[in-house]
Amino acid sequence: MRNAGYASNRLDGNATRGTWTRRRFLRGIGVAVALPAFESLLPRLGAAEAAGATKAPRRMAFVSIPNGVQQDHWFPTGDESAFELNRTMRSLESVKKHIQIISGLDHINATPGPDGAGDHARANATLLTGVRARKTAGSDINLGISIDQVAAKHIGHLTRFPSLELTCDKVRKSGLCDSGYSCAYLYNISWQSATTPMTPEPNPRLAFERLFGAGTHGERRKVTAAREEAQRSVLDFVLDDAKSLARELGSKDQRKLDEYLTGVRELEKRLDNVDAFGELPDPAAETPAGIPADYGEHMSLMFDILALAFQTDSTRVATLLLAGDGTNYAFPQIGIPEGHHYLTHEQGRSPDAAEKVAQIDEYYMRHFAAFLEKLEKIEDVDGRSVLHNSMIVYGGAIADGNRHTHENLPVILAGRGGGELRTGRYLKVTSQPMTNLFLGMLDHLGVTGVDTFGDSTGRLHAI
Repeated sequence: MRNAGYASNRLDGNATRGTWTRRRFLRGIGVAVALPAFESLLPRLGAAEAAGATKAPRRMAFVSIPNGVQQDHWFPTGDESAFELNRTMRSLESVKKHIQIISGLDHINATPGPDGAGDHARANATLLTGVRARKTAGSDINLGISIDQVAAKHIGHLTRFPSLELTCDKVRKSGLCDSGYSCAYLYNISWQSATTPMTPEPNPRLAFERLFGAGTHGERRKVTAAREEAQRSVLDFVLDDAKSLARELGSKDQRKLDEYLTGVRELEKRLDNVDAFGELPDPAAETPAGIPADYGEHMSLMFDILALAFQTDSTRVATLLLAGDGTNYAFPQIGIPEGHHYLTHEQGRSPDAAEKVAQIDEYYMRHFAAFLEKLEKIEDVDGRSVLHNSMIVYGGAIADGNRHTHENLPVILAGRGGGELRTGRYLKVTSQPMTNLFLGMLDHLGVTGVDTFGDSTGRLHAI
């Protein structure tokens, strides 16, 4: 606190040179801590990528759905290339040639095993990690790094954001949520490490402003430039002030100061990247007002933000949690007042409940289809579409929401990964871990040196 007080005195003493106040200084510190990342430019591509078949970046995203799917209406009919989309996927007809429906993928670590109840939390936790979550509602959560973060560690330096995490659900990192499992497992699908989830952003406005800055179209660059200049001024002051303060500290406080300055220097590095990545993109889109009351509108906004993030090359790795597994959302927009989770457990004995679950599945799918159609219409730097150069997984780690099965999961892989994936087919693979698919995707993303992941038994080369 001495440092903060000393800072405010110095800044207030220079009132003739500006309008700094103690409140403005503290706000400046907050801005520095919340520094946004910035867009990657194509000249920063690695030599190997620039010399490849496509000069456009390749992207990877994961979209998570809750509570399994209505089994009678999910999988297509027909063979690999001559197939008909079943009822749930009919909204994908216009992008059928850009997708693969994959059957035979499992997440065995989501099954009860010795841990008993808690399938929804385990499914959510296992989805992108392939790891069995430690059953605890305390602080000793333990899982594993997720595949998106593996990718981000390899290619995240190429963009303003190493990765982007979005959600249309709550944000929780503690507490009891499902039969002895921490809420951290149920509301996070991206994990930086075994004990650290990547907190997703639920507010479309905050997500948008983080990507593109505050203000209206045409104002955002000016607002962001002013913020960056303020951050540089604050950092210069903090480092100068810390040098004089260090002489007065004992050894224990010296260590604390060193830790603090390490964080400040990291901010300096991030500020240096401002110049390296060029101007902040300023899409001709309105800033969202916040979290809408309508769930469908919430999903649409998050899909639009993800599309803009890919279009501007602000990130190449993203996750979108549509709802934590086990959610009991109602869908009055389509005439369904009952909760989703409740209906999944009624569908085995009630045709009306089964029909409503099918309608909910279609509702989710229509939003995903609209997202893919948008990506297909966005021209990438190589003349292809952003969808062509992407790999987007849609699905979950529960198959049948009534019986809580975790085999033969609902999985769609959309996009051609820059032309390397064979799309427009129904791919039936022998029963194997879903993590095998993830390893195969890393190969097409250009990530090397990752031979195993989660419970993988090999690579799914067939994609």
